[in-house]
Parts: sequence; C-alpha cells; structure tokens
Amino acid sequence: MQSRDCQWQNAAFMSPRFRGMGRGRRTRRTLSRGGTGPAQPLNDALGRWPGVKITPMFGRWGYFVGARLFACFPQRVKQHDLWIRLSDQDQARALRDARIRPHRRFARRGWVELEVTGPPEIGLALRWLRRAWAAAAEEPEETT
Repeated sequence: MQSRDCQWQNAAFMSPRFRGMGRGRRTRRTLSRGGTGPAQPLNDALGRWPGVKITPMFGRWGYFVGARLFACFPQRVKQHDLWIRLSDQDQARALRDARIRPHRRFARRGWVELEVTGPPEIGLALRWLRRAWAAAAEEPEETT
C-alpha cells in the first residue's frame, strides 16, 4: 500500500498540464494578431518600417533594428507605458514635453517613457519612435 505523499506524487506526474497552460491560448492569439489595444496600431505601423523586427519579450513588445532595441510596449491591455531609447539631444528635446518623462531606471542611457492610451498619444509616440528608429539604424553594431 502506498502512502498519501507517494500517491499525490504519482498523480502529479501523470497530469498532462504544464505550468502556464491556463492562459496560453489567449496569449498566443494576442501575439498572432499583433497585440490588442494601443499596441496593435503601433505594431502595424512599426512593422512596415524597413529593418524593424517586433518580438515579444518579458511581457512587452520589443522593437529592434538589427540587434539594437529601440523601444518597448507592454502586451497587457491595462498597461500603457511606452519606453523609447533616444539620442542624448532627442531625449533632452522630448523631456521638454510634459507628457514624456525620464525612464525609471534607464534615463541615463537615453530612455524615456510615454503613456499611450489612445489615438492622440499614438501620433506623438510615432514621431518619437521614428527618431529612435533612425538613431538605432545609424549606430554601428557592437562586436563582442
């Protein structure tokens, strides 16, 4: 006769469920559609720019030119903070706008944050994303 602990371990071993399976289908559908909420128009616009690669990473959409990350936007509909990496001159210019603030941790590296909740902010975001994209495309690739 098996002990209760041994029975429980056998039942857990036989279970076909894996960690994270509860919400996987919805997440995969969202990723295949290119996002929901404000992320979808941003992904549609940035996806048409030459050399831009959009990749889901750590709960955010990562926007790359080659291997260089130039922006991030959350995948969750309830979050709206767009992170943009700008040149030093563009960062100073962007921070003059009251809607844009320095990034919480990476402000010294040129990152700023902008709340994108609807169409008015998407236009502003695309203007700064265009500058970030151009700066990332001009920078030489780092060799390690």
